[in-house]
Amino acid sequence: MDLEKLCTQVIEISHQVGEFILEQKNKISAQNIEIKGKNDFVTFVDKTSEQKLVAALSKILPESGFIAEENTSDKKGEVYNWIIDPLDGTTNFIHGLAPFAISIALIENQEIVLGVVHELNLNETFFAWKGSKAYLNRREVQVSKTETVADSLIATGFPYYDYKRLNQFMESMKFFMNNSRGLRRLGSAATDLVYVACGRFDAFYEYSLKPWDVAAGAFIVQQAGGKISDFDKGQNWLYGQEIIAANSNSFSELQDVISKIMND
Repeated sequence: MDLEKLCTQVIEISHQVGEFILEQKNKISAQNIEIKGKNDFVTFVDKTSEQKLVAALSKILPESGFIAEENTSDKKGEVYNWIIDPLDGTTNFIHGLAPFAISIALIENQEIVLGVVHELNLNETFFAWKGSKAYLNRREVQVSKTETVADSLIATGFPYYDYKRLNQFMESMKFFMNNSRGLRRLGSAATDLVYVACGRFDAFYEYSLKPWDVAAGAFIVQQAGGKISDFDKGQNWLYGQEIIAANSNSFSELQDVISKIMND
């Protein structure tokens, strides 16, 4: 399979669906918003965008299946499956805030081999495929070279329904407030991850995440020279609902801190 060619096609699809999302940005009203759970929202834009992605991705790889946030397809591929979030940052989108993004990853058996994250507000497309570098709008990007947590700008995401580890999470934020250059919370995990990939953030961590939140962005971080793990220093970050991402210089220090606090 020509993954570079396939990635180019996926980028084009993300742009087409992104145009639809932006066209709908000022058409959202309270009547268009469904509540899936506590602080967990979905709109007709999410659902229609996912339908468009599923249809277009099925055309370029007919044998593929889907792991998709809004469950618009239950098809499972024997070898290839797309992991897609049609609108990562729905709450931001509803309130007219940036960022929000389309996230698309392709897994071959159990290995991610392609990732595209299209952040709509800045019209920035981050992408990579197996064996490639990481790119932002066709320009190669790399993770930062920051060597210590003390010199790091760290992104995270606040839990909005799963509060079982809230005390530990608050302790982690307290630590980083006192021992780093600062914390940021943008509201889109896919965007946070690709910002690590291009060096805008030095690190990102969060819990209570789904595969479609992290698959593409984490893969792009790895292709950009970064490292990924779960809070137990293992590799169950795709389905384990927790992730640490950072450049290779500061990763071990950051991992030690998060592992100790979040597993206390």
